[in-house]
Amino acid sequence: MKKLLLPSGALALICACASLLITVVVVQGQMDGTAWLLSTICPLVIAFPSGMFFFWQREKLGNALHELSIVHAELAAMHRQLMHKAKHDNQTGLLNRESLVAALDTVSRSGLGCLLVIDADRFKDVNDKHGHPVGDLALVEIAAALRRGVRAGDSVGRVGGEEFAVVLPGAGEVEAAAVAERIRKEVERIDFRPGGIVVPLTVSLGGVAFYCGARSSAVLKIADERLYQAKRQGRNRAVLTTVNAAA
Repeated sequence: MKKLLLPSGALALICACASLLITVVVVQGQMDGTAWLLSTICPLVIAFPSGMFFFWQREKLGNALHELSIVHAELAAMHRQLMHKAKHDNQTGLLNRESLVAALDTVSRSGLGCLLVIDADRFKDVNDKHGHPVGDLALVEIAAALRRGVRAGDSVGRVGGEEFAVVLPGAGEVEAAAVAERIRKEVERIDFRPGGIVVPLTVSLGGVAFYCGARSSAVLKIADERLYQAKRQGRNRAVLTTVNAAA
């Protein structure tokens, strides 16, 4: 209430002064006591409560706008969270399969790129011997290793179970092989000791470098074939190839 008195009083005084000035100009100084009184009191009586009401409503409007801005910010944050959840894997924080395939589609339409498919070696043994909670922790560690091994701008995702994938825009087979080797080493050096027990972690990788126009389904199929080839060759290794024409 105190915040309203000063501006309301100031408004009333301004109105009273304006009324007196107009009255003086109109009647050219020929004013009796009643005219002076009416010119002064009426604006004060009318303007002060009107000012109180106006500034009170303005304060209410300001508070309402402030609350609205808070609600808008909260809704925007919730929208961002929902969009993030819709595009990412809850467990590892990596892109989910749909988002990863969308990234692959974008790169395949624009030009040169490479897809790496990564699978955790003997992961069933980890779950069987140490339990699924330990397996879940291992997946989180592997996901972190993938992030450390890729380049800025690469898309890293979990495509299902213990299988991951990386889309490398603009990378040929040579550069992709270097990224694959970094990933392999990052995973191999993970010091994973759940409950004090050392659990070695390794991955096998299959990759295919492709050019503009390659179909995502065909690229995924070839990368999977190279992954199985890496598994057959002894695991903990990468096998890559290049598709020179649109697959």
